[in-house]
Amino acid sequence: MSGDMISHALVLAAGFGQRMRPLTDTTPKPLVRLGGKPLLDHVLDRLAEAGITDAIVNVHYLADQIETHLASRESPRITISDERSEILDTGGAVNKARQTLGADPFFVHNSDSVWVEHGESTLTRMIEDWDGDIMDCLLLLASAENSLGYSGRGDFHMNDDGTLRRRAQGERAPHVFAGVSIYKPSLFANCPDGPFSLNRIWDEAIANGRLRAISHTGSWMHVGTPDALAEAERRLDGLDAA
Repeated sequence: MSGDMISHALVLAAGFGQRMRPLTDTTPKPLVRLGGKPLLDHVLDRLAEAGITDAIVNVHYLADQIETHLASRESPRITISDERSEILDTGGAVNKARQTLGADPFFVHNSDSVWVEHGESTLTRMIEDWDGDIMDCLLLLASAENSLGYSGRGDFHMNDDGTLRRRAQGERAPHVFAGVSIYKPSLFANCPDGPFSLNRIWDEAIANGRLRAISHTGSWMHVGTPDALAEAERRLDGLDAA
């Protein structure tokens, strides 16, 4: 292990949430409630529990609502990354927030990625597995077959050492990206200003043999549509009743 400290995170909360309409016609998707709590608070609570002290939250669509919601939050400390003038996609959002994220490795967490833990905290596992000597990026993956709210063909094949290869066109892959990752700041040193996807960063890390992943062991839920939200509510209700 390299001994890198991880204390900062970027939470991606700028999107339009089009697949979640009509719920997102007047409410930003990160503030849609699951189990009586906004999706964004599920994420921020989990980050705080894992020892993350500072969270940068990017905003664009219905940004005022998100800023107002976060104004009284104390843990983690919140900084707003304002993308009102131009939404920057995932990679561009990280690039804009780089100085605030600091010089150490940091999390990037989708605001619609939630899960049920089984045993040790998933984010704590990621921190413990992070090794900057052999990796520049660490992804959290989930089972493509068993994840709630996901119906695609998968994203990655994972080798025994945790290295990855992408799914080839026309085939299926057993793992899907679960919306959480850790990055070295140096990956973004030569990125251009403006919008671009984190896929660009992943491909660079794959080419250099420095993209790794761990598998989520619990129940991962991609809460991207009203149907997925309802199914996630039923799953949480079932756990509470158990």
